[in-house]
Amino acid sequence: MTGDLTGGDQIGGDPTIGDAPDGTDRTRVLLEAVDLHKSFGPTPALDGAGLTVRAGEVVAVMGPSGSGKSTLLHCLAGILTPDRGTVRYRDVELSAMGDGARSELRRTDFGFVFQFGQLVPELTCLENVALPLRLGSVKRKEAESRAREWLDRLEVADVADKRPGETSGGQGQRVAVARALVTGPRVVFADEPTGALDSLNGERVMQLLVTAAKETNAAVVLVTHEARVAAYSDREVVVRDGKSREMEPVR
Repeated sequence: MTGDLTGGDQIGGDPTIGDAPDGTDRTRVLLEAVDLHKSFGPTPALDGAGLTVRAGEVVAVMGPSGSGKSTLLHCLAGILTPDRGTVRYRDVELSAMGDGARSELRRTDFGFVFQFGQLVPELTCLENVALPLRLGSVKRKEAESRAREWLDRLEVADVADKRPGETSGGQGQRVAVARALVTGPRVVFADEPTGALDSLNGERVMQLLVTAAKETNAAVVLVTHEARVAAYSDREVVVRDGKSREMEPVR
């Protein structure tokens, strides 16, 4: 099945179809990248990289700076279009979708956590978490109620009425995780989510992110260069010089 989601083909549907009793079919391929090539001017970023993500699993994408791991994540999320190769999400090729359909996908099925949170500084933490729901036309009262639940779940309910600049780095990143999960995404893309934190706060953010994702059956694609962060994953893929290599299972 391929096509623009604004037409007859739909990615959505009953998420329990084919799933295991806990709601997740861990054998089902949810997201797949094959033979991706991407260059920026004369500089190649990806040179045949690939990745498979199954429902409910945490995959760590590792590699040194400049290896292409963040470019791979952006292609998987439909933010970048590869020069060659394919990215398929639930059997729909992302490059076959229009820009509007890909943007909608990033509001509904995908969640994002970035290194520096990228919260909107003018909004309170509660408003930041509720923002993806509001963009999806959820009424303010319901959106803020769901946002408060996630802030409580991520142990930062006490900063709901503060602006991001009034919180610590660890608190702000937990707010960013709450924002990523509030829509109930199928895939969370986390790009160096602990890179700006000390080790203690980084550990807690990862514990909360992975636990919450597992509880909601969301897959996590985790870009990191830190072994202690990758240790939270089910398996690791190493990217080097634009090529990817599957590592032995972590556990």
